[in-house]
Amino acid sequence: YIYIYIYLPIQLHHLISLIIPKNNQSPKMLACLVERLVAENDTDSIPDPEKDGVLKDLNIEGSIDYGVTAISLGSRDFGGLYSEKPLAVIRTGGADDVVRVIRRALESPTLTVAARGNGHSINGQAMAHHGLVIDMKSMADNNRIDVNVNSMCVDVGGGALWSDVLKHCVSEYGLAPKSWTDYLHLTVGGTLSNAGVSGQTFRYGPQTSTVTELEVVTGNGEIIVCSNSHNSQLFFSVLGGLGQFGIITRARVLLQPAPDMVRWIRVVYSEFDEFTHDAELLITSQESFDYVEGFVFVNSDDPVNGWLSVLLDSNQAFDPTHLPKKTGPVLYCLEVALHYNNNHDDPFMMVEKLLGKLRYLKHFRFEIDLTYMNFLSRVDHVEEAARGSGIWATPHPWLNMFVSKKDIDAFNRIVFQNILKNGVNGPILTYPLLRSKWDNRWSVALPKNEMFYLVALLRFTHAHPTESEINEMVAQNEEIVQTCIKNGFDFKMYLPHYNSTVEWKRHFGEQWGRFVNRKRQFDPKYVLAPGQKIFTRNHQF
Repeated sequence: YIYIYIYLPIQLHHLISLIIPKNNQSPKMLACLVERLVAENDTDSIPDPEKDGVLKDLNIEGSIDYGVTAISLGSRDFGGLYSEKPLAVIRTGGADDVVRVIRRALESPTLTVAARGNGHSINGQAMAHHGLVIDMKSMADNNRIDVNVNSMCVDVGGGALWSDVLKHCVSEYGLAPKSWTDYLHLTVGGTLSNAGVSGQTFRYGPQTSTVTELEVVTGNGEIIVCSNSHNSQLFFSVLGGLGQFGIITRARVLLQPAPDMVRWIRVVYSEFDEFTHDAELLITSQESFDYVEGFVFVNSDDPVNGWLSVLLDSNQAFDPTHLPKKTGPVLYCLEVALHYNNNHDDPFMMVEKLLGKLRYLKHFRFEIDLTYMNFLSRVDHVEEAARGSGIWATPHPWLNMFVSKKDIDAFNRIVFQNILKNGVNGPILTYPLLRSKWDNRWSVALPKNEMFYLVALLRFTHAHPTESEINEMVAQNEEIVQTCIKNGFDFKMYLPHYNSTVEWKRHFGEQWGRFVNRKRQFDPKYVLAPGQKIFTRNHQF
């Protein structure tokens, strides 16, 4: 139920085979995993709900899975680094079932409840050790996507996938939400519990800024409808609240007319200051593209980390002979997109006008035209190829953070140009965001500077990673975090994961007291989202 986003180069699907071993050797047990799936005959380690008796006579419209079935459904996530065995997985029929589950947990001194969306958390945030995992994707309300054309909004279930919202709204009404994530097979409630960022965030804010109303089941076991004017404290608490205050069972999201087409463009820079200058210019200009992102890539012919990762089409070519002679170990790509409609708009003049202001290397401009639907779904074919090759199911030690503009140059010198000079076997995203587009009443923690950069290391392994390979990735992530702390950088983790109260206090800073008070109000027995490791049952301060 935790939002992550994927942004893989469009041509990566035919490169995946290059990182797959030619042998059929099974992967070694990874030392960084807390646990792996339990074998079917390992019954001693499987929680016994009958012995505990906590779910006896729990009357729900959905269904309950126990034992090995529950473990297979609720003990793994996309990160693949942690595994916690749940007592049971609840396939809920709706918000009333969520209420019943939480109220049953409140009767126990130890039981916890975690909401799980599409399983894309990285560090076990949607797990519950010997607790109850609610499968949000199973909610019957997810099939109801109610568009109100007059109000230009859509009501969707908290467990609905953004990909389904897109298809329904565009195909049936020609409308679409304003702000997206790069990867759309994520639940609505999951992204709203974090923020939901992508190339539209500079203009519309994160996905949390496009929500006008929520239905939430709190940790008190109550269904509450909230907005910025009604039960507003809960509304702002839940948005970016990491699932700590309630489970989102419905959201009302603003819509706008969907364009027909998108001109998708990538341009290359050898100097970081020119890259950041242009990115910041675009996100602060009144006249700009509809989408602005960026990434770092290795200055080499490495098929995954290098020059080829910039290309948008197999017919395009990257000629390194046109690069400046004193180019460093990494290069920078600014990625933009402009919306237009068939038979009405000619994007050429606007594209040339906007690109004419930029300082990119003129020999390195790549562009294609896509339908709006295909552009927003651009990662789907990469996922399909990754699943087929086996690397979708391997561990993904990803790192996501926000770094203040005042520190991004130093971050580039220390991290991009040195620690990560050989790449991460996947995209290294970095692009600026505006703090003014974020509401300080939300629970999400941000750097203090008005402008900050998203930095996302979206690591992939080959199909059979060794213990040492995974541990090296995890260690490198930790090195980067410690580097930020040591140098006094103004930064915050996005999709944060910590193991101690001291670390969480540092993460929230001045907002920690407000966060604790919200927890005491909406989940006073600390039942919800135990996998975040912020609070424990019967938490003591």
